[in-house]
Amino acid sequence: MRVLIVTAGSWGDVAPYTGLGVRLRAAGHEVVLATHERFEQAVTAHGLGFRPLPVDPRQELASQDGQGLARAVSPPVAMARLMRMARAFMPRLTAGVADAVREGTDVVLSSTVTDPMCAALGEALRLPSIGVYLQPVHPTGAFPPPITGARSFGSHGNRLAARALWVGSDPIFAPAVSALRRELGLPHRRFSGPMSLPRGRTVLHGFSPRIVPRPADWPAGHEVGGYWWPETTPDWQPEPRLLDFLDAGPPPVFAGFGSFVTADSQRLSTLLADALRRAKVRGIIQAGWSGLHAENDDLITVQEVPHAWLFPKTAAVIHHAGAGTTAAGLRAGAPAVPVPVQLDQHFWATRLHTLGLSPRPLRFQRLTAERLSQAITTAVHSPVLRARAHATAGALAGEDGTRQVLEAIERLG
Repeated sequence: MRVLIVTAGSWGDVAPYTGLGVRLRAAGHEVVLATHERFEQAVTAHGLGFRPLPVDPRQELASQDGQGLARAVSPPVAMARLMRMARAFMPRLTAGVADAVREGTDVVLSSTVTDPMCAALGEALRLPSIGVYLQPVHPTGAFPPPITGARSFGSHGNRLAARALWVGSDPIFAPAVSALRRELGLPHRRFSGPMSLPRGRTVLHGFSPRIVPRPADWPAGHEVGGYWWPETTPDWQPEPRLLDFLDAGPPPVFAGFGSFVTADSQRLSTLLADALRRAKVRGIIQAGWSGLHAENDDLITVQEVPHAWLFPKTAAVIHHAGAGTTAAGLRAGAPAVPVPVQLDQHFWATRLHTLGLSPRPLRFQRLTAERLSQAITTAVHSPVLRARAHATAGALAGEDGTRQVLEAIERLG
């Protein structure tokens, strides 16, 4: 079958679908990935087709609203700023998704952000459409909505909070998707959350049930099958200076914030270097989209290095708790030091701590070198954390998260 995977966001919102796409292609399907133009080379390097979507996610995160989102100290403030950002780009993104789907396919697989558009297009064009999510967004009593960062409001409170949040967030999608439905000649549908998707829709989730078990109160068709591991670029090779650094002493601690864009990269770079020095560990800082940089005899800065290659060589991983980086740390068996910044990062950070795989998360907005150094020391020297991290990695190695998606597609054929 011709399979079109549609996703939008940062590289962490794209990379897992390269692994999924390669697995589907190996099974004999023709796979195309539709996402932002800045990721074209990273997608086609794996032999997958590519269709461009508008909007540059790095520019959006570096904008005034993007910086405001990073500084938000509460979920309502974060949601308000996210809605302001989305109102500017959602019509363009929706038009781009429509163009990508209209180029032709037999089945559409869509991420959390693109699913409302893809569901409407599937309905109009009579195409099978399956949600493939990296986050658990459907209301449940098992845990609060990921964006809140809360531990729990209780079973009833969690469901109420999730429904209130998604009803409140529907304005992000409603104008653009309603316009798309009118263009496609579809009947008007009142938006009432979560994302106003049709009942009975199949949604498959790309994370492990060991990390987030499938809630018992989710509707039929919503399943959790396991991680979709990103593919490493075939011709990638580590820099000699990185290999030399790894060989020159004990395993270092990795520090990176991925696609997060800070307004003061020098301050964050200095804070990370200070924390690593206080903890008396060697370190590797990844520049990321913020352009972080700090170096000394025990610290180097790297650009893009596959996490699947680097993380197993580290003593611990400091990260922003994005879904993809969290998964890479779990796969490597490396204790985490989560420093969530925004949105679902708080959820993944809380999961790591709840499962005994990290010290207590440190909110980025309150981060200090002293607090970070204490968390690094705990992560590096706790035999309990390391044993649990190692056991979790072993369990994840036995999972095949792509199998569930492959079977769903083959049932369509």
